[in-house]
Formats: sequence, C-alpha cells, structure tokens
Amino acid sequence: MKDLGPAKRILGMDIIRNRNEGELFLSQENYLKKVVERFRMHQSKPVNTPLGSLSKLSISQVPKTEEERIKMESVPYASGVGSVMYGMVCCRPDLAYAISLVSRFMANPGQLHWNALKWLFRYLNGTLGCGLRFKRSHTEGDAVIGYVDADFAGCLDTRKSLTGYVFTMFGSAVTWKANLQSVVSLSTTEAEYIALTEGAKEGSWLKGLIGDLGINQSRVTINCDSQSAIHLANHHTYHERTKHIDIRYHFIRDMIETRKIQVLKIATEDNPADMLTKSLPRAKFKHCLDLINFSS
Repeated sequence: MKDLGPAKRILGMDIIRNRNEGELFLSQENYLKKVVERFRMHQSKPVNTPLGSLSKLSISQVPKTEEERIKMESVPYASGVGSVMYGMVCCRPDLAYAISLVSRFMANPGQLHWNALKWLFRYLNGTLGCGLRFKRSHTEGDAVIGYVDADFAGCLDTRKSLTGYVFTMFGSAVTWKANLQSVVSLSTTEAEYIALTEGAKEGSWLKGLIGDLGINQSRVTINCDSQSAIHLANHHTYHERTKHIDIRYHFIRDMIETRKIQVLKIATEDNPADMLTKSLPRAKFKHCLDLINFSS
C-alpha cells in the first residue's frame, strides 16, 4: 500500500484544502470543462443564471413534423443532460432546478428544450470554478439545518408541484433535491406540506448519519416559508380542504410529535430552497447560493 498524500480529486470532484484558513473547497471544474468542450460550448458567451427566460418548457414543444424529428435525432440531448446531471449530484446544487426541468424531455426533446440545455451549458461555461466551501466551524448550534420549498402546479403538462429542499451542515450544503411530486396537489398548502414531509425524511436520515459520526443532535430544524403548511404539520385538525391528503404524507406529524423534527417559519427571501423550485432573477439566485456557502 502506497501513501499518495492528501486527496486532490475523487469521483470527478476537485478537492482544494486551505488548512491555515480551515477551509475545504469542492468543485468539478476539470470535469465540467471537459463536458462543455465535448458539446462545443466552450467558446459560448457565459450567462448569469441556469435557465434565464427558458423555464416555461412543456410537452407541447416536442417535434411536430417528421423533418423536425429527424433533425432532433442528431442532437445529443440525453447525453448532455446526463453529463450535467452528474455534476449537479456531486457538488452543484445551483443546477438542480434546471436539470429537473430539462430531464423531463429526454425521450423526445424539441428545439426549445435543446435551446434551454444550451443556455445551461453557457451558464456552466461561466461558472466552471464554482463549488461548495466548507469552513472549520465551532460546534455551537445545530449541525444540520434544512430548508424546503414547493412550486404549486409547476409542471405545465401534469400540473404536479415541485419539491425542493437543501440541508446544510455547519452552514454548507451537503444534500439537495428538486423533483416533481408524485401526486397532484390541490392547493399551495398541500404542495408545501408534501415538500415538508420529503424534507423530514431526508432530515431524519441525516440525523442518524451524523449520529454515527459522533455528532449528537436531538432534533433537526426544517425551515419553511408557508405558515399554513407549518400549521397543518403541527396540528391534527380535520378540515374539508385537507382530509384527502394521503396518510404517508402525515409522516411529518409523527416526526414532530416524537421531537425528531421541528419546523420553523422563514421569510421567502431567506430560503435558499427557493432556487430549487423556480428560475430566479440573478440577484435572488446569487443570494440563495450565498446562504449555502456556494461560491467561486
């Protein structure tokens, strides 16, 4: 067995340590640079957000004619989505919403879908060196904190809502998700409530994980910007408008009762999960990234 020294790269991620400052920086600059070059977007003009105005995508934009289908068959859409998706999973939470959207059309993409993916490549071309920064931290306060959000009826085709959550450990993002909910919600409250349940499942797992690492945290705090969803999670009240919600989504109530999870209200402008459910303006998008220690 040979000691190769401090780790500098693993699974396509670049590891940069600054022991004097007590910082660890994770990025995928080298991997994503190869991806951008492979799809011939390395000379494209960079943009500031992953989707810009190209977030209104639907099945209605798939190829209509045989000529359009033949043209799109030569486009490496699925390969492009998959390549960027790997980067998103490893250390690029800023790509989560965009990937959630463009991946819905991998089976039969249209020109507008391809344009959205190329915009995403342009964003990558200008943010290759960005990543997650972990700082040496004192142990005051909770180690793990969660943030959840939902976009009611965000899918233009199915009208399903989108769940987004991000969990930080000592201030830096460690896990995140942006995906469509499995059922159609009938209200914003229901969509946010389902998102809370998904966040509670992830928070419960993280609590157990850090416990195995010797970090004892009695309960995980999840922040949500919907007061009505928080009220529904904390009170077992029967209501005509919520009686239809599936039993599995009441998991959050049990977690609150057993004091494994607590849900707190947070202002929308201070909720980093907002970037996981919709396309945001540049300033708000950057603010969300700053909240989870994502930077260049």
